Amino acid sequence: MKRIILIVLGVVCLNVYSQDKQTYSNPIAPIGVRSLTVPNVVKPILDTWIRDPYVMLGHDNWYYLVATTATPGRKFTTQIHCWDYNDGMYMWRSKDLKKWKSMGLIWSYEKDATWQKKGKPVKAGATSVNGDPLEFMYRAVWAPELHYVKSQKNWFITTCQNGGAGSFILKSTSGKAEGPYINIEGNEKGPIFKNIDLSLFEDDNGEVYAVGHNHFIAKMKADMSDLAEPWRKLIETPYHPDPYIEGVYIEKKDNKYHLLQTVWSVKQADGNYTYIRSDDVKNDSLHSYDVVIATADTIYGPYSERYPAIIEGGHNNIFKDKNGEWWSTTFFNPKGEMGKKYDTTCRFGLVAVKWENGKLKPDLERNEDFYKK
Repeated sequence: MKRIILIVLGVVCLNVYSQDKQTYSNPIAPIGVRSLTVPNVVKPILDTWIRDPYVMLGHDNWYYLVATTATPGRKFTTQIHCWDYNDGMYMWRSKDLKKWKSMGLIWSYEKDATWQKKGKPVKAGATSVNGDPLEFMYRAVWAPELHYVKSQKNWFITTCQNGGAGSFILKSTSGKAEGPYINIEGNEKGPIFKNIDLSLFEDDNGEVYAVGHNHFIAKMKADMSDLAEPWRKLIETPYHPDPYIEGVYIEKKDNKYHLLQTVWSVKQADGNYTYIRSDDVKNDSLHSYDVVIATADTIYGPYSERYPAIIEGGHNNIFKDKNGEWWSTTFFNPKGEMGKKYDTTCRFGLVAVKWENGKLKPDLERNEDFYKK
């Protein structure tokens, strides 16, 4: 009788597991693995305060850079930041990835913003997550991306606004990378996406998808005027439990969709590191800002288990240069334990990367060549 009961209990437990069967990504963060870490030889390329840099090679053979920036000439009582406001979006371009020329303010709150201009008042005494005193209002564009959509033969920018204002898409009215830019129809009166970190991905067949923070995706209309479908969740293999993840970006290579996201590693009591972060973890417990990647055969998923790709290189994008070599952007994040090793933080840098057995990782030899020459 006891044996029968044990067998029945085992079958019940097996059924419960199979009904709720969920594969999870391995949360172990391989801190200290040199082959996966941004090499120490990588240094700032541009001496301008920047976060979330985005670089792409245009059809015109120029490399373009956009990023989160602070208002030039603003006086700060602490460190430079834009946790409250900035003046808009700036752009740079280069022929060789080493020398970058400013193209100035290409979209400003003063001249180009519509509904974005309103902002949100800052409460008296408010501070940023880093303790910086905040002023006036929340009205800053964060994490802009520049995309040349081949099917439209035009330039588009995705970006978000702080203070809970959401994300929006802009299109060039001149057919040039520097704009001017206006809202697409889908966000003429408000955000097209209610969260941060909006990106675009154009597939081989010309179909374009908007991808957003917290694992959302939606196909765009053929004319890029608006969404063609409601937002839906990507089918992923999460951590358990899934922590705060940002900096979403999709790239396609070898007929696979590669989903890049950024997550903080946290040191555990046993000295190991994990990507599972509890809500009560403070900033001083964070270690490194890492890029993790998952792959899929279809754009919506299901995506594979995530793997650590670029330790300390978070909120990036990847792109191919004129020779077909791959690069990743980085900005020397000042937060966490990793931030203590940098002489200068919040600056634009590049990490040479390569694909090895279908996975992305830093290319140590090319980084040495690029920065030492």
